Amino acid sequence: MISKPDIESFFKALQSKICSELETEDGKALFSTEVWEHSGGGGGITRVIQDGEIFEKGGVNFSSVSGLLPASIAQRLKLGQVPFSATGISLVLHPNNPFIPTVHANFRYFETEGDRWWFGGGMDLTPYYPFPDDILHFHSVIKNACDLYDPAFYPTYKKWCDEYFFIKHRNETRGVGGIFFDYLNTNRDKNFDFVKEAGSAFLDAYLPIIRKRKNLGFGEKEKQFQLFRRGRYVEFNLVYDKGTLFGLETGGRIESILMSLPPVVNWPYNFKVEPGSREAELADFLKPREWV
Repeated sequence: MISKPDIESFFKALQSKICSELETEDGKALFSTEVWEHSGGGGGITRVIQDGEIFEKGGVNFSSVSGLLPASIAQRLKLGQVPFSATGISLVLHPNNPFIPTVHANFRYFETEGDRWWFGGGMDLTPYYPFPDDILHFHSVIKNACDLYDPAFYPTYKKWCDEYFFIKHRNETRGVGGIFFDYLNTNRDKNFDFVKEAGSAFLDAYLPIIRKRKNLGFGEKEKQFQLFRRGRYVEFNLVYDKGTLFGLETGGRIESILMSLPPVVNWPYNFKVEPGSREAELADFLKPREWV
């Protein structure tokens, strides 16, 4: 049976592979590396890229932490304040070019005393100027990875993603979705195989989009719209995101937890897009739909 050290090793290796590929793609900036310790036990590796040719800011984090479940999380999970351990990888990339989408992915494993365990994770795309071909490609790669294990995975986890990454106070999705899953605990070995497949699919899903859009020219209008829409990303992460809440409630490293936030963002008062403009098109994409 697969062990927690095996799972940790995969996540750590995936972090290295993704960072290496992204550095090559950027061609200018390199990831900085910080190794940190968690107060309850364990720690992690935070890797951040900034001021690159492609990436204005991005982070790829690995963590493996342990401790006692805080009362708020124990109540939410209907558990006592039992010992827990968690390991995983989490990434967010904020490109310079508004025609390249922001992307998020995370894959994690959680266990508590008494042999309770589960996997969770997913990935999703947040475009500012959406291209249907890019969205189709992203979802197709993910669906192919899911279908290798269960044809029900993609439709189930896509729906879960659409529902999870929904900004209730704005009545819109954060982006164009992907997949999201949690509490996957039917068979540890098979579930881990699926997580490995999905995690390894990330680069295939995202890098081709960068290559198609990185040379598209943009001006101040497009950049300002990107900064405005980044505000929605911040709102979701600080108000609704369970990973952010878990990190804060378990005494995680603040810089690593808030790594997901964009470096520059605007909240202009009562911002309105011009009807019929390229910016106005985005609203039609912020509603769940079937992409593949």
